[in-house]
Amino acid sequence: MSDMFPFLDLAGINRRDEAALTEAFQRVLRSGWYVLGTEVAAFEAEYAAACGVAHAIGVGNGLDALTLILRGYRQLGRLAEGDEVILPDNSFVATALAVSEAGLTPVLVEPALDTFNIDPAAVEAAISPRTRAIIAVHLYGRLADMQRLRALADQHGLLLIEDAAQAHGAVDARGHAAGALGDAAGFSFFPVKNLGALGDAGALTTNDDALAEQVRKLRNYGSSRKYVHELQGINSRLDELQAALLRVKLARLADDAQARRDLAARYLAGIDNQHLQLPQVPHVSESHVWHQFVMRCEAREALQTHLERHGVPSLIHYPIPIHRQAAYAEFADRHLPLSQRLAGEVLSLPLYPGMANEWVEQTIEACNAFRV
Repeated sequence: MSDMFPFLDLAGINRRDEAALTEAFQRVLRSGWYVLGTEVAAFEAEYAAACGVAHAIGVGNGLDALTLILRGYRQLGRLAEGDEVILPDNSFVATALAVSEAGLTPVLVEPALDTFNIDPAAVEAAISPRTRAIIAVHLYGRLADMQRLRALADQHGLLLIEDAAQAHGAVDARGHAAGALGDAAGFSFFPVKNLGALGDAGALTTNDDALAEQVRKLRNYGSSRKYVHELQGINSRLDELQAALLRVKLARLADDAQARRDLAARYLAGIDNQHLQLPQVPHVSESHVWHQFVMRCEAREALQTHLERHGVPSLIHYPIPIHRQAAYAEFADRHLPLSQRLAGEVLSLPLYPGMANEWVEQTIEACNAFRV
């Protein structure tokens, strides 16, 4: 087996901004103010502007971002205990956990095989008298079909929420960014994300003033004034240090997204193997920021072993669909064959800004050499 290069070189990615990140750390250290201060306020304003929305609210992580959106809508009377929320079965489990944590009922539906994203036709078929919201996950960095989903939501009076944890900076044909395509959106800044902190962090975005007011209270013990608690909230606050570091990295987001598109184009042009089904490129290239480069192979385990022997790392996003997770055993008998099929076929190749040219070529050559 050849020595394996890293699937994701976070140290190398962050090394590009080491001086600016160090200065940001020192700025926070010297300030003496570490929670909900000027850095968080500045990042929230900058990220809201980047997404083209009125409000960005920093929270502890991406799961909390989604949960707080749903809890905020419960406070406003838009959602109630047990209401159904439709979401894709092939997402990371956090999408479903947010629904459960908010006291709502997840309804799992199939993805579209060509995009990996939630299938609007499956959403429409799943709408019931108890349905109150749709969560559209922009899986792997590709925008979901928000126009069709928006039409469905409007037709049935539903909330449309984005899980944009993998789609920072993605832009649709109208120039609207992830985070501004639904009623609200949840983002994760986990270190491996396209916009990653140096620890856990998250944010939600919205143009809904009333929702923003509720969430700002809920993230801070349900309080808008010290020792006065209007709501039963939680402690989920983006800290000053992560906000300062994210401000540095936000300046690179657009360039890094283009670097990812360029690397994806190299894979798409270079990999030529009948046993591998490559991801489709959307008509609007900016609508995909390639958080992951995910292909399909019926002999996935053999392919992964072959790549490992050639020194090429790979990961599976995700090997177990939500309805087969022990945490959601009540859904184990759901018939979701497309989601189950993808779980057995998908494989992610390394792709990130600064990835060495020889590693890209090594990956292409190894993929082309695979035989069943």
